[in-house]
Amino acid sequence: MQHTQVIILGGSLVGLSASLFLAYHGVPHVLVEKHPSSSPHPRAMGFTERSLEYFRLMGNFGEIIPQAPVGTRVRRVKAQSLAGDWFAESQWTPGSETDADPASPCHGAAIAQDKLEPILRERARVLGADIRTGNQMTAFCQDSHGVTLQIRNLADGTDYASRGQYLIAADGASSLVREQLGIQRDGVGYLKTVRSVLFQCPEADVYLQHGVHQFEIEQNDFHAFLTTYQDGRWVLMFTDNEERNDEQLQQAIRRALGANMAFTILSRGQWEMAGRIATQYRKGRVFLAGDAAHQLPPTRGGFGANTGIDDVYNLAWKLAYVLAGKAGSDLLISYDAERQPIGLLRHQQTFARPDYARWLNDELRSTTVLFGDTAMELGQLHRSTAVVGINPDLPEAAHPNDWAGQPGVRAPHIWLTGKHDEKSTIDVFCRDFTLISADANWLAAAGEIAVRLNLPIRCLHIGVDLTARTDLLSAFGMTSQGAVLIRPDGIICWRNKAHPIEGLAMVYVIEQALLQILARNENGCR
Repeated sequence: MQHTQVIILGGSLVGLSASLFLAYHGVPHVLVEKHPSSSPHPRAMGFTERSLEYFRLMGNFGEIIPQAPVGTRVRRVKAQSLAGDWFAESQWTPGSETDADPASPCHGAAIAQDKLEPILRERARVLGADIRTGNQMTAFCQDSHGVTLQIRNLADGTDYASRGQYLIAADGASSLVREQLGIQRDGVGYLKTVRSVLFQCPEADVYLQHGVHQFEIEQNDFHAFLTTYQDGRWVLMFTDNEERNDEQLQQAIRRALGANMAFTILSRGQWEMAGRIATQYRKGRVFLAGDAAHQLPPTRGGFGANTGIDDVYNLAWKLAYVLAGKAGSDLLISYDAERQPIGLLRHQQTFARPDYARWLNDELRSTTVLFGDTAMELGQLHRSTAVVGINPDLPEAAHPNDWAGQPGVRAPHIWLTGKHDEKSTIDVFCRDFTLISADANWLAAAGEIAVRLNLPIRCLHIGVDLTARTDLLSAFGMTSQGAVLIRPDGIICWRNKAHPIEGLAMVYVIEQALLQILARNENGCR
């Protein structure tokens, strides 16, 4: 029996991200993945600002990941063919506009999944991750103290057992773990089966100069979807679920291109398009993440893979704090409380947009407010006991500028000045809890609590430790007498806006907030 703190099942994008984030927090873990390497048929392509913010904290990814222009989302047109007439462009979110002042220090990244995964895998290993490819889970069970996996090494056929205190199941839409746990799923359900062909055609990249990357091919007797990985590789998708031989695929590719271009077929694919959300993301010591938790169709808003990356960033610090004895195990309840509603929201938002609106039933359509791209990516609200002081009447999402420091949302991005030049607040609010205030008394109180609770709290004095190009107090919705507490995942978890409190009362207020957030009492974890 091999022992570790956390086992991750699944080594694709979400599993690798979980491994990277756990390694960043110093959590010993094992990742088990049955395939020897990444899939040769790329899947996800667009990674949002928020995902890049996470990766930015893990190392200098800016030199590795090509950055897309500020504020862009993938553009799509209806077309006779790539080289033929383009009829009309459709927007992902009708009426949305590019922000004049970007709400993130990062831009979206256009990188194929099969190129990003090796970057994540290598970085996780550098940070200490134990990643085992070519290993397959054959069975698992959990008890009140941990989870045990039976694993087979596919290279030599040997079997062994691995036991961890917790399991992250990132084993895909057909998750065996979710099925065995008996967790149900809601949502629109099955949409269609999509067959695809991946091919190399560098000549076609000249048509990307107008910034359009997706093409709905519409001919009298031929309909397909063409898109690119922006590296000379293109993929053509069919929704008729008909199997095509090589000659038929070549003919379809020529029709979609609409011009005599040289190409080479690389691989074929087949997958199920569906909208399904697990009714719970946690059962016992097992957590669902990625497609195991939420199966969403591909979108121009990046709601699929990026939602899974969000999941495990939210979960990693919580596991780290619980395993280190800094928090009670009930902190882990907040993962399901925060992430499942966000998964459901992203399901509803997917089908409220034009690409998929025809599949949204009347009940969902009548209750779905269409949120803008920036609100969905950077302004979603997290509700749980790990956030203090949330107004129950608040919307599920809003533009970051509208939140102005509201507990439950991502701390706003603001460029810092002075010794912090070229740094964003996003770069500062990570790993540990952070308290910011213009009042030194709040900082002293937080320092006292840090000692009392044996908890690392970074205390930053606005105007001294933190200076910015804009008004930090306004951005966080407080006066010079207020204070804001930010979690290790960058979510604001408590705020005192303006009320003057003195001495021991300050200590008491911060302590009570942290005890609730971390599921602790005065005598320790519970």
